[in-house]
Amino acid sequence: MAVRDFEDFVVLVTGASTGLGRAIAVETAERGASAVIVNYARSADEAQETARLVEAAGAKAVLVQGDVASDDDCRKIAAAAEPFGRIDALFNNAGTTTFAAHGDLDAVSADDFQRLYAVNVVGAFQMVRACRALLEAAPQPGAVVNTASIAGVTGIGSSIPYAASKGAMITMTQSLARALAPKIRVNAICPGFIDTPWFGKGLGEAGAERVRANAAASTPLKAASTPEDIALSTVFLGGRASRHVTGETLLADAGTHLGYAARMAR
Repeated sequence: MAVRDFEDFVVLVTGASTGLGRAIAVETAERGASAVIVNYARSADEAQETARLVEAAGAKAVLVQGDVASDDDCRKIAAAAEPFGRIDALFNNAGTTTFAAHGDLDAVSADDFQRLYAVNVVGAFQMVRACRALLEAAPQPGAVVNTASIAGVTGIGSSIPYAASKGAMITMTQSLARALAPKIRVNAICPGFIDTPWFGKGLGEAGAERVRANAAASTPLKAASTPEDIALSTVFLGGRASRHVTGETLLADAGTHLGYAARMAR
């Protein structure tokens, strides 16, 4: 029997057109959510497919375009939930990166830092602020789950600006958990490699295959995680099963943080 720990929940997922965001949206629908707000920045066709999958799983899907780096857009995204009167779980999943070798300091610029922080950190903050009243209207403490990264814990990943932005997101998660308690819970999920088209777009298919093979070979669990794998851990933090958990950072990286690369990065 399927777990129904999101029964009648109103869920909002940013960056839900593909990858982990889509997997979160579909998983919450399958667990009983009544409505899922599907946010996307540019990929309208892919977002439509997410909405179709959400409705096939039994929830109402509401599509809303918006770039979380814009405060006005964040308020527009939050407004899509107003007809439901509340948000039970907000998944701050929208994110971006730039790919650059860590040792090549000239490969990134101040603009790279500012762009990544605008989406990965400021965007998540703005979404929480825009959704605060609706989260507080939930019958149980509203849940916020920030998609951080093992890069923010270990300083590894696609680039230094990316790792720095995810580290900031983890710290912000703790600050918000204190500031918004007891009406809102705030936690972060830290995936490692996730096998999504993101790596192919940034590294090319050959580069993505190398990363995929390395993840499967080097993680203690010998796994290259799929979006569906990570969605299971992510929705735990947004559901009733974690109702006494706040300010927590859950590493869902197949054990990457235990390995050589992580030790060397500390």
